[in-house]
Amino acid sequence: MTALIALGPIVFGLLALSAFFSAAETALTGASRARMHQLERDGDRAARRVNQLISDQETMIGSVLLGNNLINILASALTTEVLTRAIPGALGVAIATGLMTVLVLVFAEVLPKTLAILRSDDVARFLSAPTQVFVRFAGPIINAIQWVIRRTLGLFGVKLGMELDVLAAHEEIRGAVEYHHSEGLVETRDRWMLGGVLDLAEMDVSEVMVHRKGISMIDGELSPREIVEEALESTHSRLPIYRDDPENIVGVLHAKDLLQALAQADGKIDALDIKAILREPWFIPETTTLKDQLAAFLKRQNHFALVVDEYGALKGLVTLEDILEEIVGEIEDEHDIAVAGVRPGPDGAVMVDGSVTIRDLNRAMNWDLPDDEAVTVAGLLIAEAQRIPEVGQTFTFHRHQFQVAERKGNQITVLQIWPPTPLEE
Repeated sequence: MTALIALGPIVFGLLALSAFFSAAETALTGASRARMHQLERDGDRAARRVNQLISDQETMIGSVLLGNNLINILASALTTEVLTRAIPGALGVAIATGLMTVLVLVFAEVLPKTLAILRSDDVARFLSAPTQVFVRFAGPIINAIQWVIRRTLGLFGVKLGMELDVLAAHEEIRGAVEYHHSEGLVETRDRWMLGGVLDLAEMDVSEVMVHRKGISMIDGELSPREIVEEALESTHSRLPIYRDDPENIVGVLHAKDLLQALAQADGKIDALDIKAILREPWFIPETTTLKDQLAAFLKRQNHFALVVDEYGALKGLVTLEDILEEIVGEIEDEHDIAVAGVRPGPDGAVMVDGSVTIRDLNRAMNWDLPDDEAVTVAGLLIAEAQRIPEVGQTFTFHRHQFQVAERKGNQITVLQIWPPTPLEE
């Protein structure tokens, strides 16, 4: 009886240590790295210790698990030893096993881990100091254990690096945005904007550029008056000028330069020297990422570039506005012509111009059509059908139904799309 009375404080002390290790493991793995980084920059020493522990997550987790298992096994062994003396035989072992299972599960696992999940950042900062001390003590042991594990797995052809394979920073941020959007804490527009920023490094200018068929150009052989008239009719402030062949771009005419030249010529249009006011065209490869091109636009203070392929052939043009629209959505001013690229159709269908980009359609309709293999809606249909469909043909993929409404030559100009019904969703 005396042994049982003396055992109580010892077991509960060991359970408290086990609870400490359980809470530390859950809190340190669940703590917000972004918040810890910001707190460290603000001078928080506890956040600094958390970041140091997280930086070598494998050693930290191994040390905590070592301590946790050591304490639990010790508590169970002591309890079994004492109870089997008071109650000999299998019954004492069974009682000790059942008692310790309940105590460990409730007080050393579920309770501390629940608290650590609810207050991960605060618990991690509170337990960072003792955890760091223990990790330093157990670190050599864990390194030896890891060496044995790697050697053992190496016999079966499994290769492990020295660091844990964690999610890339961009994917971690994207996952957080999607989670908070699903919880209703991030609005749909903000979700698209944050996702657009993350996508800049993964998208090429060829995915957002204006195709060469849609570029407004002016023939440099025209008279100054004709060039001025075409510039005034255009909705763009920058216009490529070509000679002989639309592929041969010789310069870019800026509306501001044209107005300044008209002022200097006292309004004498026929006396203008158009060639003298043209700006040198800027050619970029179609494989340039939007992130790099945005940085280049800001560095060169030039918002207009012509896109060429590997052979130097003109593919299209891209502007700073095109890149910004991938983040904030369509930007329109008083001179833009509203193009009804997406409009409601009969029976819940949506009429979509084939030239509409998949990203714009997803944003307009809150859909999730993939844009990995195609840029435009027509390109997506052709990629999925693996041919150029005829008018009236219907296809179903990605839970949407597509029907070709209009086609000109080999170009699909209008599609009718039916989204999935609520029951299908």
